[in-house]
Amino acid sequence: MFLGKVIGNVWATKKYPALTGFKLMFVQPINAELEKVGEPIIAVDTVGSGPGEIIYYITASEAVIPLPVDMAPVDASIVGIVDSINVENK
Repeated sequence: MFLGKVIGNVWATKKYPALTGFKLMFVQPINAELEKVGEPIIAVDTVGSGPGEIIYYITASEAVIPLPVDMAPVDASIVGIVDSINVENK
């Protein structure tokens, strides 16, 4: 799983039938210090997140697991909303 911040949404007038009812969100990958890591991605929202929220997401073939289908063209899925992050100082 990876941390990210929802930075926007994608408006799709037509999408793969298995994704009906799910939002597509722009996610900026971040690290535990909330610093940007890499380029933004598009992820299927399975938990009802919104812009500005810190989330965690999964990628690759596991991204289909939260969906109610066996197969769909999905590379990333949002699977949780983060309430807090505690980082130990060394």
